[in-house]
Amino acid sequence: MPSPRRRPRVLYVAFYFPPTRASGVHRAVATANCLAARGWDVTVATPPREFFERQLRSSDPSMESAVREDVTVERVPLASHLPWERDVRRLGRVHRLAPVLAGDVHDGLRRLTVDEPYALWVPPLLARAARLHLRRRFDLVIATGNPFASFVAAWALGRALRIPYVLDYRDAWTLELFSERPAFPADHPVWQWERRVLAGAAEAVFVNEPLRRWHQARYPFAADRMTVVPNGWEPELLAVEQHLSGPRPEPEPSAAAAAERPLRFGYVGTLTDQLPLEQFFDGWRRAREHPELAGARLDLHGHLGFFPHHAERLAARMPLGSHGVEYRGPVAKADVAATYAGFDALVFLAGGARYVTSGKIFEYMATGRPVVSAHRPGIAAAEVLSGYPLWYGGDGLDPAALSGALVKAARAARAADPGLGEAARAHAARYTREAALAPFEQRMRRMVDA
Repeated sequence: MPSPRRRPRVLYVAFYFPPTRASGVHRAVATANCLAARGWDVTVATPPREFFERQLRSSDPSMESAVREDVTVERVPLASHLPWERDVRRLGRVHRLAPVLAGDVHDGLRRLTVDEPYALWVPPLLARAARLHLRRRFDLVIATGNPFASFVAAWALGRALRIPYVLDYRDAWTLELFSERPAFPADHPVWQWERRVLAGAAEAVFVNEPLRRWHQARYPFAADRMTVVPNGWEPELLAVEQHLSGPRPEPEPSAAAAAERPLRFGYVGTLTDQLPLEQFFDGWRRAREHPELAGARLDLHGHLGFFPHHAERLAARMPLGSHGVEYRGPVAKADVAATYAGFDALVFLAGGARYVTSGKIFEYMATGRPVVSAHRPGIAAAEVLSGYPLWYGGDGLDPAALSGALVKAARAARAADPGLGEAARAHAARYTREAALAPFEQRMRRMVDA
């Protein structure tokens, strides 16, 4: 009788992994969970909890509950905390006795590779991965960036262990997304590093088609190994039942807002400096003068920036406490579904240009509620929204146009047309994490089997 087939084993290099609340962490968790659910032995390499809690001060302990119990998490310390440590007593002896020399060495090593302070995570990561591989071999390495020191680590492990490696560009390394210009001078070593890691990668994954096309044009030798795995939404997070086979029952459509009560608009997500806050709130103030939005309120849920020092600057850019605008703070994972259920319509704020797709837009569509867009036209998120029947705006940041989009969304919320709601949820169903990641997992399995 043949012996049971060994589960394929993957090392997933994900610097930003729970408990951090950094951008992209949901994609990392979803990828690890999907692989584990489909029969992979998954080991995640990430920094210690203390680094996110104390050095970065960007932590949400509740995020760890989203990680499957059968995912092994290896916490690999950084070789140096010099760029982040504020207490000199916690630095090593060399740093305390010769701080200038230590800083010069750190900066020199960083500039020679990926020009990131995270470059000194790579040596201890390689050592830990090699020990784990000797105990029980890995079949595949997947690295997600940023930071892109993870890509250098994947390249080094692929060469040393003679196993394939895959790069997940959930962000752009050498393209500045918001200005659409190269992020480094032409003679910077990072260009050679990107060329080097792409040359050896079995596959390079991007979150949208515009990003893939940009990289294909720049690195044509790897174009046929570049794919798209979009972001998505988790049915369990929004308390939506999901069936992997057969029809999936849709949630009940939201009830029409009573004509006599003010409407409730909502924003859920991290508020950042890149968002067009001034233009949107100008449009919001104008829209509230319309009878449809008389007394309407806008509740903002999420963190003010990724780090504590961002909060004051961002709060100053918004009319908090006036014009019906209130900041409600972050939303606990257990409260996400109830938070969305309390809104009549949603506001989608996005910075950047054609290469930007926000992960939150998938959740917004899954609610089946009207969505008002406030961003430049032609961004990658617009491609996702283009088939959503309750989408308003998206054609620019003129305050008058934004005001008109808010009024249209208000009318749709009052009407709550069941047919439109059903069509909206059907469109969103194409973007569950399962739908996005299943083809990727199948390609990884074929790669390992080969």
